[in-house]
Amino acid sequence: MKRYAAFLRGINLNGKNQIAMADLKSIFLDLGYAAVSTVLNSGNVLFSAESRDIREISGRITDKIREAYGYDVPVCIVDQEHLKQILDHAPAWWNTEDKARYHNLIFVLTEETPAEICLLLGEPSEGKEKAEIFNDVIFWSYDLSCYQKCSWWKKTASKGIAEKLTIRTGNTVKKMCR
Repeated sequence: MKRYAAFLRGINLNGKNQIAMADLKSIFLDLGYAAVSTVLNSGNVLFSAESRDIREISGRITDKIREAYGYDVPVCIVDQEHLKQILDHAPAWWNTEDKARYHNLIFVLTEETPAEICLLLGEPSEGKEKAEIFNDVIFWSYDLSCYQKCSWWKKTASKGIAEKLTIRTGNTVKKMCR
């Protein structure tokens, strides 16, 4: 069996798309996945599966949630070993102990490449935020004292871009590698 991390976009945010983590765990178990555990309350699931087809796995999860809740939830599946490799290649400025900065990892949910997403987002605000692509993700960090002035902070939540991404903090991603 292969170990995976699932990042579900847009559940349990501002009272929308509510799914209890116990129910989410049950969905994964009903689909035949093993060693299922949820991390935090924002749609992060660790599980094991025989299948190595992440599109098939993602589709099954999306279909089961639609069947149970009546709405679509985009699901990003990442091989846990690949996730560990990603963290091993984090830029030196990313996910430091500096509490003045907020560190995120951007996963692309669509067919666009991270480079294409970066073009949509434009240049990060100089001196306020940083971004760097590694393989299929984007490391992104911004200064908490002026986050509302950061170009990417506004754009990652904007219509036409937000639905292409799911974003997790550096600390959440670290927890998903354990």
